Amino acid sequence: MAEPRTVLTTGANSGIGLATVLEFARRGHRSVGTVRSRAKARAVHEAARDAGVEVETVLLDVTDATGCQRVVEQVGPDVLVNNAGFSTTGAVEDVGDREARLAMETMVIAPMRLARLSLPHMRERGWGRIVNLSSIFGLTSTPLTGWYQGAKHAVEGLSDALRIEVASSGIGVVLIEPGGFKTGIWDDAESEIARHAGSRYESAYRRTMQGIRLTEPMMGNPRTVARVIAGAAEARWPKARYLVGYDAQAVRLYDRVVPTAVRDRLTRIALGL
Repeated sequence: MAEPRTVLTTGANSGIGLATVLEFARRGHRSVGTVRSRAKARAVHEAARDAGVEVETVLLDVTDATGCQRVVEQVGPDVLVNNAGFSTTGAVEDVGDREARLAMETMVIAPMRLARLSLPHMRERGWGRIVNLSSIFGLTSTPLTGWYQGAKHAVEGLSDALRIEVASSGIGVVLIEPGGFKTGIWDDAESEIARHAGSRYESAYRRTMQGIRLTEPMMGNPRTVARVIAGAAEARWPKARYLVGYDAQAVRLYDRVVPTAVRDRLTRIALGL
């Protein structure tokens, strides 16, 4: 970018969101992060002080449509980074309507609402970037996290449509597809699995958690993803997708090479399904 921009990042209190608000601030942009509480806002400002940069925070629950409109009008973003989300661990059979709706509201409807609200500001300037955080799970699926993957698959499809719709206005739409990085989402998965005690899938949940613990030490730093996000936002001609992480590359290759029936069988053996 030839000039500093205003960047709005949702879910900025930890993990990739926090790394992203700090990265944009380091690059000289006005970096604004949304958080859900004043305590989380303080944590963001403390991290910014430690990093030697300045960031702004605004209180927002992304499922609040009125709040989304207020924040977008207040900030007027040139760049929107839709990062807010949470782990939804549970077999399809174990996840009720309320939890499923919350997942879709938070990780599908809210990002598209924020994009829709931001578009007039971007069109007025003749330039804009909408960066949507997907996942390797937006490209593949595994058992016991179906609703999370369903949300990410939906974001992929909507982003593809939006990218073509707004290109003539000078607005780029980008998907970021990280693999495993050290964020609080893995702690959330453990607490969610505990809620499913007594499920017929209990053994599979236990094996899933063991796999997470084994791979967690090898997970990357969220700042790696933040650098990709910022680079995509600053690029004159950003790519439609950025797959981030060696594990994400490996999973993508595995999906392309190994037949579906074989993948299914291997997964069932690994999880005891």
